[in-house]
Amino acid sequence: MILTVTLNMALDVTYQVPAVEWDGVNRVGAVHRRAGGKGVNVARVLTALGREVLVTGLAGGPTGQAIEDDLAAAELPSAVFAVEGDSRTTLAVSETGERPATTLFNEPGPEVTGEELAAFTRHYAALAGRAEVVVLSGSLPRGVPADFYATLSGLTPAPVIVDADGDPLRHAPRGRPTVVKPNAEELARAVPGAPEEGARALRDQGAESVVVSLGAGGLLAVTGEGTFRARMPYAVRGNPTGAGDSLVAGLALGLAEGTPWPERLRRAAALGAAAVAAPVAGDFDRDVYAAVLPRIVIT
Repeated sequence: MILTVTLNMALDVTYQVPAVEWDGVNRVGAVHRRAGGKGVNVARVLTALGREVLVTGLAGGPTGQAIEDDLAAAELPSAVFAVEGDSRTTLAVSETGERPATTLFNEPGPEVTGEELAAFTRHYAALAGRAEVVVLSGSLPRGVPADFYATLSGLTPAPVIVDADGDPLRHAPRGRPTVVKPNAEELARAVPGAPEEGARALRDQGAESVVVSLGAGGLLAVTGEGTFRARMPYAVRGNPTGAGDSLVAGLALGLAEGTPWPERLRRAAALGAAAVAAPVAGDFDRDVYAAVLPRIVIT
């Protein structure tokens, strides 16, 4: 079982429009509402690939109930920990015209108390003890300390992937995770220098491996077995929201199966590209995945 942890769970709303008129009226062509947050998206992709998953995290209030209802409707196994505060809603406005673009509006999420956090930590430890791989990903709600991913990673006997930004990313290596997965912008905010320099710095601080998403430029992986690059054959146009989560799903699957780094990166990069071609985070286009996978070059 792969355990995905989403501390700031959300109800994701996606509006698809041909183009946005920021000073006018916009008529939405399609609306998607579903449980979200990075770990939930990872779990959706893994489930589509036939892998057993368990979703956990913090959720509360009417929005939290809507999140749990959608997880049940999607048949995603979950062990969500209830908090008092109301969970957040996120809004993605996806322009589908000649120049596709996506704009995100992310609410901050609930305020988590110290008592709730301590109880969740015990809840997490029990679940993590049964996991093959654990994915810790996404933003932290208010009240959760910035080093909490490092704390959880240090409690976990299984391999851990951390996908975070800002202070949670800077602190993550202290928990000695198996993989830290920033994108290029997140890495630059956390560690100055070129991507490879930043990745090596995070390894020096305790991360076993660092995989950097370079968008259409593919992936850079700095590992104990060497440095690898995954180069994409072409750029896929569409909605990039959730592409990093699909990529993380590929890395988690590779860890669970013991796949060598070159093939692990190839599958992760192909899943990330295939997610761009899907309209909603947590989905991926199987045709794009099949077309891109054999053409990715690993050096």
